[in-house]
Amino acid sequence: MSISQSRQTFIKPALPFSWTIRGGLLPGEMILIQGAVPSDADRFQVDLTCGSSVRPRADVIFHLNPRMKKGQVVCNTLQAGRWGREEILQRMPFTRGAPFELLLLALSDCFKVAVNGAHVLDYKHRLALERVDTLAVSGKVQVDVVAVLQQSTPSPLPGAAMAADGDAERPRSADDNASSRMLIMSADPRGGFRGELSGGLRVGSSIVIRGQVNQGAERFTVNLRVGDGDDTALHINPRFKQKMIVLNSFLSGSWGAEERRVDTFPFAPGSYFEMIIRCDPDSFRVAVNGVHQLDYKYRVQHLLTITQLQVTGDLSLMDARLM
Repeated sequence: MSISQSRQTFIKPALPFSWTIRGGLLPGEMILIQGAVPSDADRFQVDLTCGSSVRPRADVIFHLNPRMKKGQVVCNTLQAGRWGREEILQRMPFTRGAPFELLLLALSDCFKVAVNGAHVLDYKHRLALERVDTLAVSGKVQVDVVAVLQQSTPSPLPGAAMAADGDAERPRSADDNASSRMLIMSADPRGGFRGELSGGLRVGSSIVIRGQVNQGAERFTVNLRVGDGDDTALHINPRFKQKMIVLNSFLSGSWGAEERRVDTFPFAPGSYFEMIIRCDPDSFRVAVNGVHQLDYKYRVQHLLTITQLQVTGDLSLMDARLM
């Protein structure tokens, strides 16, 4: 995730800690926390609160509480000193003794939570988002970096510019040799943004793309390109008016036969999405928001030659990752 979009960053803060989010948290902004879970951890918590008062205790707009022993994540809201109904995720996305990257995306109606590149839960607002002005973290957890990532900026493709390798502001996780890495996205003269897939793809590779569809969107595209030329191994083109997904390949100067999916359309204007493209032995498999949507048989057999990701169109790109 890009720290070039950060408006506040803390490196290795002492725990427990509480700090003010300047200007509050706006729809479209994200909180990034990179760290590790100690091997003896039982639980920790991340709270978005209205102030930092202890007596009386400040309202907690969003309480995220992983409980390792029970293998569950508890979410809740505290208002006027009283907890509401718990919402419980009955699985544990954090691993004791392992690094993690936690993303909290604030939307107008809910928080979306992702851990290590995978969406894990949504939490609908019970109190107004504009009241959030403080972040607090406590419990058995190691925190390396905390950042507030700004809203996407205007066109052509908001929010896609990623920090360059070696950027002094780029946070390092507790394990920089983790099995996934953020892609460095830069402006593409052909339109939109592109990122390098160093070393190409192989069977078992996955690309995770997170974004938010623009209001009034007509279409966007995700392309997996071969080298620096125009050849495109996979072209994914959701079209909102027709509610269809068009798939194709552009090889040797011409488009192939279109494959159209009209039985499924998981995108909606103004909505967040997470797309995962996985390389299976004979085809790309595409999932959106955790649900498998389609397969596309390879027309380029040598996956190692696929070295670029291109994203264009009516969306804000939040994150791109190679796993």
